Amino acid sequence: MSRGIPQRKRIYLGCEGTSEQSYGKRLNELADSSGLHLALDCDVLQPGGGDPLAIVQLAVKRIQMKIRKRGGFERCAVLLDRDTLSQNPDWEAQISALERKNKIFLIWQRPCHEGFLLRHLADQTTRTPQSSELAIQALKRVWPDYRKGMPATDLAARIDRSAIERAASVEPNLNAFLKGIGFIREQQA
Repeated sequence: MSRGIPQRKRIYLGCEGTSEQSYGKRLNELADSSGLHLALDCDVLQPGGGDPLAIVQLAVKRIQMKIRKRGGFERCAVLLDRDTLSQNPDWEAQISALERKNKIFLIWQRPCHEGFLLRHLADQTTRTPQSSELAIQALKRVWPDYRKGMPATDLAARIDRSAIERAASVEPNLNAFLKGIGFIREQQA
């Protein structure tokens, strides 16, 4: 019997693009520095073309394939932009059915990843830009060096544990996901 490092809990994080993948990698870095034994599998779900139903369907296929190859996941989640959901009235019901059937946790980014990131920054947690364009503009005003697809090492300049906790305080799905993987602990009464 070996007494080494505890085995890491495998977490699947489906990512709409490379920006979300970098965010997932940053979460993994922060988990490591906190002594959590997590292994986030940050999977870019392309081609998705901004179609949240196609992205979730692809996530289901990828999760099943990865489980066959390497075993199960402790938790599965997908980061999705909410701004495209209204393009098809049938998507929401179909996505909800896939979410329930496959036990996938959806983290909706309002209206997009940049709006989601904005709420991580000090004094910005209550900001809710109404379009992707406005979200990008708002984020660039407070983070001029931001660019889509930034590597996790560059996100580290602004996204630390406090930033994640700030965003989780106003993003219920992110909060529930982070609590579910042990990144955020339940408050003791």
